[in-house]
Amino acid sequence: MSASSNQKAVAVLAEFANPAVLLHAAEKVRDAGYDKYDCHSPFPVHGLDAAMGLKKSILGWVAAAGGIAGGSIAFALQWWVHNHGYAMNLSGKPYFAFQAYVPVTFELTILGACFGTVIGMFIMNFLPWYTHPVFESDNFRKATDNGFFISIEAEDERFDAKKCYAFLQSIGGKNVEVLIPNE
Repeated sequence: MSASSNQKAVAVLAEFANPAVLLHAAEKVRDAGYDKYDCHSPFPVHGLDAAMGLKKSILGWVAAAGGIAGGSIAFALQWWVHNHGYAMNLSGKPYFAFQAYVPVTFELTILGACFGTVIGMFIMNFLPWYTHPVFESDNFRKATDNGFFISIEAEDERFDAKKCYAFLQSIGGKNVEVLIPNE
């Protein structure tokens, strides 16, 4: 282990051979009781969320709420404009001709869902987050091409750099390293 005892570790990073090994390692990390860890892969690995014990995201509900809000605001604004703000009787047509409201209501429903999704994603992922300790690892550059990694964060209540190092090696981790921030 390359970390000296007087330096503060921020994470422990380990590389795994392939997606199947990563999947089983994630299950072992979850079963060991770690909460603040992440799996890194160059492509989505089917079943990894379940192996990590992640709950289903509420982002879909946030998008739905944004869409309903956008559509409701669009419909209400058009209704108010045509019935109260600038009411004009054109060729005997009714004031409340909701069929004409459909295009604008649809577009603002989609716009509201998009804004809800982006804002929800930023809030749920604590963005903007400009850097992460794993980016300081030269070995981690393979994560975008052919590397499969697990990082256990120092914020985890069970974190101990030496124990995490040994644990990740015991479950098949290669190139295990303790990450210490550059100062």
